[in-house]
Amino acid sequence: MLRHALHRLLLAVPVMFGVLLIGFLLMQVVPTDPATVRAGPTATPDVIAAIRNDLGLDEPLYVQFGLYLWRLLHGDLGASIINNVPVSQELGATIGPTLELMFASLFWSIPLGILLGTLAGYWRGSVIDRAIMALSVAGVSVPVFFLGLVLIWFVGFQWQLLPFTGRGGPIWTMDGIRSLILPAVTLGGVFVGPVARMTRTAVLDVLSADHVRTARAKGLTERLVVTRHALRNALVPVVTLIGLQIGFLLGGAVVTETVFSWPGVGRLAVGAILSSDFPMAQGTIIVLSMGFIVVNLVVDVLYAALDPRIRAA
Repeated sequence: MLRHALHRLLLAVPVMFGVLLIGFLLMQVVPTDPATVRAGPTATPDVIAAIRNDLGLDEPLYVQFGLYLWRLLHGDLGASIINNVPVSQELGATIGPTLELMFASLFWSIPLGILLGTLAGYWRGSVIDRAIMALSVAGVSVPVFFLGLVLIWFVGFQWQLLPFTGRGGPIWTMDGIRSLILPAVTLGGVFVGPVARMTRTAVLDVLSADHVRTARAKGLTERLVVTRHALRNALVPVVTLIGLQIGFLLGGAVVTETVFSWPGVGRLAVGAILSSDFPMAQGTIIVLSMGFIVVNLVVDVLYAALDPRIRAA
């Protein structure tokens, strides 16, 4: 297991390098001069030239990228062009709310999706199956921002049951929990459908397997057959899907944080891009990419734990 994890970790190094290179080049094609943004609209050409020299923007691109990697290796993400605050400080203040939102959305959506998919697979062709699949298709089809706006309008504005803007406080306070509910429901709502559909398909395949028929022939109860013998093997493709969907969930978090004014990394990324704050935008890209890589690494390890044949490969 450790060898498998180390192998996957080494494979993540070139992926991260590619992300850094692409992110750096994308910032170069934006038709905005960072020196002009920092200097302000009334700055003279001499002032702008001095700022470009201070930021190293007058160097060739390969030199700029090399200096950028050197600073990253020393833990320096640079400073914001807008307010001159260190990027690491801004990210440190926003990564916590983003993790709260991610874990809260996964906390309820993954168990619910697996439960619904298992019920739909076990009761194949029944009213329960059709209702769950219809709900899953609706969940996949509804955009994140639309679901968020609907919840804001009815739950937050019309019924005034929950707050719908900003973060009320830390997660261990009642105000923090209440302010987290609507964003977590919005972000997790698009996650239930794919998990339920994949679980249903996997359960259908496993229920017809020989080892499940043998378990039933031994006289085991249906609950044990489904939970111990069928669901464990059915979770292998489901875990893979969850890993892929969590990656897309990071993109959904950007939209969700913007809709609910949630002070997370996604909202910080949108603000940095709109204000042409290149160091801040690059810092958020690094954090989101690292999150995606870490999630996929965890999924690979879980995949190997569930299926020993993966470890032997």
